[in-house]
Amino acid sequence: MVDSRGWVADILGDGFQQRTLPLEPDDEGEVVATLVRYRMPAIEQLGEFLLPDVADGIDVLYVHGWSDYFFQRHLARFWGRHGARFYALDLRKYGRSLRAHQTPGYIDDLSIYDEDIEAALSVIGHGAEDRANGRGSRRRLVLLGHSTGGLTLSLWAARNQDRVAGLVLNSPWLEFQARQLGRLAIAPLIQAGSRIDPRAQLPAVDLGFYTRSVSSTMDGAWDYDLTWRPVHGFRLHPGWLNAILTGHRTVDAGLSLRIPVLTLLSARSALLPRWNDSMMHSDTALDVDAVAERALDLGDTVTIVRLDGALHDVFLSDEPVRQRAFEQIVTWGRGYLATPRRG
Repeated sequence: MVDSRGWVADILGDGFQQRTLPLEPDDEGEVVATLVRYRMPAIEQLGEFLLPDVADGIDVLYVHGWSDYFFQRHLARFWGRHGARFYALDLRKYGRSLRAHQTPGYIDDLSIYDEDIEAALSVIGHGAEDRANGRGSRRRLVLLGHSTGGLTLSLWAARNQDRVAGLVLNSPWLEFQARQLGRLAIAPLIQAGSRIDPRAQLPAVDLGFYTRSVSSTMDGAWDYDLTWRPVHGFRLHPGWLNAILTGHRTVDAGLSLRIPVLTLLSARSALLPRWNDSMMHSDTALDVDAVAERALDLGDTVTIVRLDGALHDVFLSDEPVRQRAFEQIVTWGRGYLATPRRG
């Protein structure tokens, strides 16, 4: 059933709804983004220990990573218990927003996602037009990004700092796996390829180890749609990779963020050509040491937390690791987000 504002029941079940956000068509035709929201059901509130001091009066917008979509119910419930209104955005050509005629995940400039983000914020009450007209929400906005979503939101926040109260990054892809020297070496080749044939298929690089560590169909614990989150990821293209490397170069130059930033990372990476059991407790996608170093270029107030045993998505790690990640958000939130009590 569709309500008067376009919200319908979401695939995640009780408490979750989704809304399609029409966007400007591109050279592949129709384009949409999809906004998911979570409202804690009354029956769940009765059994929950609510801690509204941490995120009371806050709206959280989550953006997923590459070859991904939002399915982390427990993440939404964590923020709901702490007083926030939680939203997640499936960007164009991902997850709920992916259409059969589209190249999965493809864009050639990360700023294209500004339209997706603005469409979501307009629904939430943080749209630029509403803000300019004095009709915007009085709630504070916190952005939460995973991997490529962390890179995208970091760049967006740098251009819109007066609209954001804080930025939480979950293993953000802030630097190339081969680090700065490798990025500088490969960038001219990728840039040339993006001009010649931006949608050419690059060699597959995802060996499926990350999926093995998280999917319940393999060695992991999580159920999700393997069409929307494929075992070996989406195919890579020069135009897309050039956009990522351009984003890395921008972060390298410094974003000068004035807002507080929390960066959550695994304590170690396992970037190996063959499966190793250490991959069940490591980041198999990024060089976390390089990302930790690059995170310091985001701004003046950056907290970096290294979590022993964490996966690339720290919120898909084993339960004790997830709990430590949530505790770190609470500690950070009480320092930088909580509204001081009066009287």
